[in-house]
Formats: sequence, C-alpha cells, structure tokens
Amino acid sequence: MQKRWIVPFRRSRISDLWAILAIFFVSVANAACQSPPNQSSASTASTPADCQTIEHLRGETEICGQPKTIVVLGAAMLEPVLALGGQPAAYADYQSSPLDKYDDPSQQIPYLGDRIVGPIDNIGSVAQPNIEAIAKVKPDLILGTEYNAAQYNTFSQIAPTLLLTWTEAEGNLRAIAQIFGKSAQAEQLIAERAQQVADAHKAFAAVAADYPKALVLHANTLQKIYFRGDQMFGLCASLVKELGFDLVSLPGFDEFNSDTPAVISVETLPQLSQDADLILMFGSDFDLPEQLRGTDDYEEHQISALKEAWEENEIAQSLETNQAGRVYFMPYALCASLPGPIGTELYLEELKEQLLSP
Repeated sequence: MQKRWIVPFRRSRISDLWAILAIFFVSVANAACQSPPNQSSASTASTPADCQTIEHLRGETEICGQPKTIVVLGAAMLEPVLALGGQPAAYADYQSSPLDKYDDPSQQIPYLGDRIVGPIDNIGSVAQPNIEAIAKVKPDLILGTEYNAAQYNTFSQIAPTLLLTWTEAEGNLRAIAQIFGKSAQAEQLIAERAQQVADAHKAFAAVAADYPKALVLHANTLQKIYFRGDQMFGLCASLVKELGFDLVSLPGFDEFNSDTPAVISVETLPQLSQDADLILMFGSDFDLPEQLRGTDDYEEHQISALKEAWEENEIAQSLETNQAGRVYFMPYALCASLPGPIGTELYLEELKEQLLSP
C-alpha cells in the first residue's frame, strides 16, 4: 500500500471507552473459557514446545499453537497470508468501506479478493481500524504494519500482534510462514518469484537496452506530482530496477534520509525528464464507488483522472517521451499495496502488457 497516503489514527473519547469495554469483555470471555488452575488441560493447553517467539517492529511476540482466527490490516499483510494458503477472519483495507462484511470478496477486495474463500468481517480501514469489531472477532493473531504503531498496545490486549514493515516482502513472508510451520513453502515462493523476475529480465532486455532510463512518478492529478525514489516507492520502483532499467533521480533529493516524497510541479517535468527514455506515471484515486472495488473497472478508475489531465496539459504533451509514445499509466495500488509474490506477478503482467506490446 503507498507509504505516505495512510493518515494518522485518531479516536474520540467515546471510541476509547468502547475500545476499553470491548477488550474487557473479551478478557472476561477468555478467562471463563480457561481451565481452573488445578484441573488438567493437557489436551487443550499449549505446551512450551507449541510456542515460538517471533521478532517484529515492536520487539518480540510469543505465539502458541496454530492461530486460526486472523485479523489482517492492509493488503501488504493479506498478501503473504493468502500466498501461504491461509485465510483471514477479518480485514481492514486501506480505504474505508461501508460494508459490515466482505460477503463477496472477489468483487469487494481489489487484486486479492478472488483468493478469499468465504465472507470475512470488515474491521474498518488501516488508518482507523474498528477496535470493537476486532475484539468481537476474538482473534488469536493480529497482523499489521508500522502504520498501526499507535494501536499496538491496544491490539496486544486483544490477541498476539505482529507489526511488520510493509515493503519488506521476503522478511514478512518468512515471519508469517514461521508462525504456521510453512517456512519451506515460503522459501519456495521466494525462489519462484526470483525465477519469474529473472525470466522477465530477459524479456525486457531489448527494451531496457534501447530505453534504459525510467522516470517513475506518482500523482492523483497534475496539480501535485510526487517523486519518491527507490526506497519510498516499494515494488513500483524496485521491480523496474530488477528488470534492468536505471531510475532517473531528482537532483537534491536524498531518499535515504527523507521521510516524505518530493513534490514537483508539471512545469518542472521538461527539465526532470530530459534524461528519461520513458516515464511511468502511477495514479491513485481511492474515492471510488463501492461497486467498483473488486472489478475490472477498479484499475481504470485509479488512473482515469490522471490520464485525462495529462492529455489536456500542453507541457505534458510537449515532452519528448510523450511524443514518442513512451509514457505509461499504471494504478499505484497494484505495486504499492502488494510488495510480495502475488503483487510481483500482477505487476509484471501489467508492465509486459504496456511496455512489450507492439
């Protein structure tokens, strides 16, 4: 999911009260289900051998047994769960949805919904997860990212919680696989992904040789264009490099020590694109009708406003790369929210369709 379009999480005092009450009732219910201290519960209780310690952004979390009811916050966490054959019980997308449940996930959750086998609870958005709804699910594992740091202590009172860095796809896959005893499967997925990229590198060799320098940008409209660099652009930029292209840099922009993307104007595009042989424009528009979320029209909706603005702008139309037909529009959510093996496969298909088509 896009590193900078998640807004800070805020709750009202009323929401805080509900969160405390929800956690209290879950704690009482869990206590009621536990065996009395003097009663043998060997058949149900986890033994030390069943427990393992998983490292993550907030330290270490002990997880005992096999989690069966998983709450997932964001597509970057949902992707590895599904890639390993798991299923979520509840999900928070990057954008809010009015649905109580994702009762038809393939039509309601972009890119990944067709891998979810049944209805799952909607627990709000990544930025504003519904604490009461999460507690109601009674999860035994919560998976989030650095964007959920403010809620970590609250989540941890409900269930064991892991916060993972959204761009570190291989590390996240390995951590989640460790929980479910699927480390061998994770390594296989990583190896398959590497082979996919190696094969694609060969397929793109001629294009990368003829047009080696790629300018990668992100915008909603041309009023504000973002330059993120390799480190803040996740798979959107890193996969382009893996295919053999060189990324055009922005003079004076230190992506390793900057917390925010650089904002450029359309007037600076001619100078910035002087060294570019092609331009990849990633569009995002998340204010979309509910019925478009998981459909084929979802991707087009993400880029339609940006493409229209580009076609109507004299400066954009005057660029040499544009006149040569080497400006490509792609949905930002495709590569930003799915940094792992599923996203790689989908993103490669999009790149091949646009850059390798006659």
